[in-house]
Order: sequence, then C-alpha cells, then structure tokens
Amino acid sequence: MESDLSGVTITWIVTHLNAAAASVALYVFAYPLVMSLVWMAGACLFFVRHERSHARGLETEALVEQVWPTVSVLLPCFNEGENVDEVVGYLMRLDYHDYEVIAINDGSTDDTAERLDRLVDRYPRLRVVHQQSNQGKAVGLNTATRVARGDILVGIDGDAVLDPGALRHLVRPFTREPRLGAVTGNPRIRTRSTVLGRLQVAEFSSIVGLIKRAQQVIFGRLYTVSGVVAAFRRGAVESVGGWSHDMLTEDIDISWRLQLAGWRIRFEPAALVWILMPETLHGLWKQRLRWATGGCQVAARFGPAILSNTRSRRMWPVLLEYLASLIWAWLMALTMLAAAVTLVADLSLRIIEGRLDLTGLQNVVLLLPDWTGLAIAVTCLLQFLLSLWMDSRYDVRLARVLGTMIWYPVVYWMINMATAICSVPRCMSRSAGSRAVWISPDRGLRPGGGTA
Repeated sequence: MESDLSGVTITWIVTHLNAAAASVALYVFAYPLVMSLVWMAGACLFFVRHERSHARGLETEALVEQVWPTVSVLLPCFNEGENVDEVVGYLMRLDYHDYEVIAINDGSTDDTAERLDRLVDRYPRLRVVHQQSNQGKAVGLNTATRVARGDILVGIDGDAVLDPGALRHLVRPFTREPRLGAVTGNPRIRTRSTVLGRLQVAEFSSIVGLIKRAQQVIFGRLYTVSGVVAAFRRGAVESVGGWSHDMLTEDIDISWRLQLAGWRIRFEPAALVWILMPETLHGLWKQRLRWATGGCQVAARFGPAILSNTRSRRMWPVLLEYLASLIWAWLMALTMLAAAVTLVADLSLRIIEGRLDLTGLQNVVLLLPDWTGLAIAVTCLLQFLLSLWMDSRYDVRLARVLGTMIWYPVVYWMINMATAICSVPRCMSRSAGSRAVWISPDRGLRPGGGTA
C-alpha cells in the first residue's frame, strides 16, 4: 500500500514538473516572439500617425513661421579630447537661429579642458564650465542647467555628432504640446568597422527604434529617452528636481520621474545623432551591464509606488514590460542550464552503457518543437525588413548591414539575458546614494573620424 502511494506521489510530482517545464519553455519561446509582433504593429501605427507626412515630404512648416524658443545644448565631457573638436564643430553648424552650447568639463584628466578653452575663442556660441573633479554626467547636466538661458535643454554626449536639422525636429513638438516634457532623438551608429559595430547598427534600427515607436502609440509612455540625445522643457526638468546624481542611467531615471509627474515624452525619428559605440566584447559588456543595472535601479526605486497607485497606471505597461523581460532572462538561463545538465547526463549514461550513437540527442538540446525555430526566423526577418524600410530614409547605408542583421536576435537576446541576470545582484549591492561618476567607455574604431 505504501509503495502504491509512493508511486502515485512520484507520478504526480513528475507530471507537474513536466507541466511546469513545458510552461517555462513556452514562455521562453513566446515572449520574444510576441514582443516582436507588438513592436512591429506599434511601429506601423506610429509611422501612419507621425512619420508618413515626413516620408511624403508633406511637412510644410518653415522655421520662420513659428515662434521658436531659445535652446541650450548641454555637452557634458569627461576625457573627450579625441572627440570634442569634431563634436563642437558640428554643433556650430546647426540649422537653428537662437541657440547656445554649454560644455561641461567634468574633471577630465586628458587635454579636454585645454581644447575647450581654445574652442571658446573660436566660437561665440560656446561657453565652458570647468569642474575640478569627476562628479558624473547628472551633476554636469544640473550645473549646465543653472547657467543656461534656453527654455529648451538639449543634452548630448561628448562624442555625439548632431545632424544639422536635429534641433528643429527636437524643438518643434514643444511648440505644439504644452505638457510635453521631453523629446528623444534617433541615434545612428557610426562605428561600423567590425561585426560588433554592424550588429549594433542592426540593434538600433530593428530593436531600439521599433520599441520606441511602439511604446509611444501603444502605451503612451516611453521606457526611456536616449541619453545620447534628448531635449527637455526646462520647466519640466526643474519641476522634478533635475537629474539624479546617484543613478547609473540618469536618462531612464528622469524619463520615469517626468512621466510620473504628468509630463509626456515622445520619440522623434527625424532628429538624428551619430554616435560611437563599443566594438569589443569587453566594452559592449560593460556598457550593457551598466544599462541593465541602471534600469533595475529605476524599477526598484519607483516600481512599488507605481503598482500601488492607480494615478500612475499609465506607467504600469512600461514597468510590467520590464519585469516580463527580467523574468524571461532568468527563465531562459534556467532552461539552458537544465538542457545542458540533461544533455551531459544523457551522454554519460550512454557512455556507461556502451552506446555511442547520438540518436535523439537533438530532442534534449531543443527546448521546443522544430517549427518554433522557423516561426522565430520568419518573425525576425519581417522585423528586419520593416525596420530597414522605416529607417533607410534616415540612414542610407543601413542596407549594407542587412547580412549582419540576421544574426542579431541571438546576440541581442543572449546579452539581454546575461546582463539582466547580473544586474539584479549589482543593483541590490550598490550603496544607496552613491554617486554615479564617469568611466571612460570603449568608443570603437572610427573610419577617419567621419560620420556615417
């Protein structure tokens, strides 16, 4: 009798474990597939609502026909000696009538300070603020805000090259929407000399651009502005107390605080900026781990209050999407670990039994039936073609990386999984209130210092 009960118990446990494993495998497969479909649908809707007039050349508002506010371009710099002459040179050629550039030298240890001082003598629009020590990008932005005279603040990175028409595209929405707090631009990668560089070109087109388009029309909220290029209404920034000095990703933090305070954020794909990105695995890992840890910080700080307050319900989809991606990362890692353990155990058993055939091992490795691979491949291809069609008007060289794009889903989801997992303990171990200071990143290999 006892043996019968034990057998029933074991059978019940095995049955439920198999059901749980099947559910986990289904989620691991379905999450990226469903999100890809959501991104594509949202991007198409965004195009119809916001980009079609630009694509057809129907944008007729001339610069002189509106009251355009004064703009202050904020340029925080830390060890940007190799880039600052080029960046400031491009900023002096922007197609906008009333703007200033404020460069903040945040305790650089190279020749950034000397270069900026020479540039001040050359360009009347440029002002320079020197800080004695490395205090972080957020502190630099807050310092520049205090001395800026513009109603619109445009923050860019010290290695970013703004397109000549970027300011007009960033500022125009503010003249139409009084409750608009920020507009984020469209970063384009100019480091394309390696496979990693070209993979990131694919990422910013087929992933980042589609996500921002979709979030705007479906959620009405954005997860974040792009820290490399974003415009802010000065009153909105001041209403939330400026940038937080203790957050690793000050762009995500201020995006959430603005939206929780009732300000809107929008994406402007025509506001182009050409940026440098890592082209080594070590540099890419450091960058993405910082992004993931910063996102975890923001979710941990604001998540409980958002979920417990119905007045913050417009941010629920953004938070839940982040949590769903975090859950996927952990489940994907556990699934891969379980598959590896099962494979090793199966191989070991075959060796012990003297069976050297590999028949059926693919069923151990594959997490789901064969057709799921085809479904993911077809969906990714559609996503690539859609992003190529949408973004090729902004980046005429985008088609050249199409061959690299087909490999990007594997790279993107694996990096996303690994950094999301590592970000949780890093976020939990980070001391509350500790300042986020500059760490010089990998900037890739530039072909002659030119833009794309």
